[in-house]
Amino acid sequence: MLSKARIKLIQSLSMKKYRSELKLFVVEGKKQVAELLTSEVNIAFIAGLSDWVKHHGHLIKSNTEILEITSDELKKISLLNAPQEVVAVVKMPEEKPVVLAERGLTLMLDNIQDPGNLGTIIRTADWYGIKQIICSEDCVDVYNPKTLQATMGSFLRVNVSYAELTSILSTSSLPIYGAMLNGKSIYQTQLLPNAILIIGNEGKGISAQVQSFINSPITIPRIGEAESLNAAIAAAILCDNFSRQTCNL
Repeated sequence: MLSKARIKLIQSLSMKKYRSELKLFVVEGKKQVAELLTSEVNIAFIAGLSDWVKHHGHLIKSNTEILEITSDELKKISLLNAPQEVVAVVKMPEEKPVVLAERGLTLMLDNIQDPGNLGTIIRTADWYGIKQIICSEDCVDVYNPKTLQATMGSFLRVNVSYAELTSILSTSSLPIYGAMLNGKSIYQTQLLPNAILIIGNEGKGISAQVQSFINSPITIPRIGEAESLNAAIAAAILCDNFSRQTCNL
């Protein structure tokens, strides 16, 4: 059974203010919580329906509190339109200084605002084996429930951090590609395996300050009449092309 205080706590974590203050976030659903149980994250407590607890209780570490709840209680605490059996409250990992990887492709996201886009980009990065995403400080929060849901568990395998992008870029000797409407066709550009790829804001693109560091502006050639591509779709197409060239697929 959930106390009123626990219910209020979980509900408050829908807002970034309280996530940041309490250093906690919520993960929901059978698949995502199952992945949590095999990861190194620190789970504060889990609240699940009796059937879920019966079938998964043996997987939970002995120092993790588990609460058996009713369907009505699940509806009260779920941040989803369709609650999915179990909710986990997770402790945020300790923040560490951002260190740019020298090998592999690093994604940089400049002012991405849609949580679904960020989550999909994280999931795409995981698919293509990209381990690092660096977000500008004004990007949407990775622990936003909609972002986490869109990652489908990939947030556990991709290192997502926040930093002032120009500070990171100013110290890097890596080639810097940027997704821009007036860039060179991705299909006619030599793509290097150790590099940075910058994706900009859904409506405004990459900011002028960040653009100044790009030495290889690239674009996905437009054939039809659409004004632009969704940021997550563009990221997926670009990542696919990097994989084709650099992994000899």
